[in-house]
Amino acid sequence: MSTGTRSITVGIDGSPTSLDAADWAAREARRRRLPLRLLHAGTGPAVSGRVPDVDVPAGRTRTALDRAAIRLSYAHPALDIIARRTGTPAVQALLAAAADTETLVVGSRGSTGFAGFEVGSVALAVAARAERPVVVVRAGELPEDERTPVRDGAPPGSAPYLPVVLGLDVDRPADDLIRYAFDTAGFRSAPLHVVHVWTRSEPYAREVRAGRTPRPDDTAERRDGEGRALAGALRPWRRRFPGTTVREHVVQGHPGPHLLRASARAGLLVVGREAGTGPGRVVRSLIRHAPCAVAVVPHG
Repeated sequence: MSTGTRSITVGIDGSPTSLDAADWAAREARRRRLPLRLLHAGTGPAVSGRVPDVDVPAGRTRTALDRAAIRLSYAHPALDIIARRTGTPAVQALLAAAADTETLVVGSRGSTGFAGFEVGSVALAVAARAERPVVVVRAGELPEDERTPVRDGAPPGSAPYLPVVLGLDVDRPADDLIRYAFDTAGFRSAPLHVVHVWTRSEPYAREVRAGRTPRPDDTAERRDGEGRALAGALRPWRRRFPGTTVREHVVQGHPGPHLLRASARAGLLVVGREAGTGPGRVVRSLIRHAPCAVAVVPHG
């Protein structure tokens, strides 16, 4: 039975990384009060069922999908979980699922060293082509990583959520991108930090590259203008989400380093991808190296 786009779907392949992604997806489905769909693609006959229908009859070996579904049903007993296995190759199956879900969640593949993580071809291919938001969850992601550190022995689940960080270009503000970030922050009762990065004018940079002393730059005036543009882009969304605390950050430089720095203090980083194009170099770098989960939202 189809649940339409009102669901969260996660790709399961039996790896620890995909189970971390499934845990993240279950928490997100619970926050949004949506059913969770587990999708295992690859070899084997296609099957579908709701938990506890995936309980294993005597004599049959549990599959990765069975184990994930049962584990999540115990951890989230009130969550509506739908498990499905298909023989379609992973990227093709996940892209098809993305067209029929609110958010598609995939795990990163590779190490969890301090420098970040390696992202596999499946995660990047899906993030580059999906019709709906794709969240790439880093290996080793834990529920407490989304929240502020607890003190005095308080339970981790009682701590406030860390901010949702949105990277926004005021020249292409994109309603779908902004809506996703505000929605996500609202469901978490988390603050939303919006980061807009601008660069100096090309004439100024050309003078610097030539070794000449450039004329006094209009940096302050430009910064003020960029700040006004950001405030204008967010004004209708602030009215629509009056309960969300919004902080605006206008910084000069290159987007990658600034967004990576902001993600170190975030529960989720939200970035955009123009529909019909793959993620650019900055987005690919953030997917690989951000210390939190990254949501890639198609728009335009």
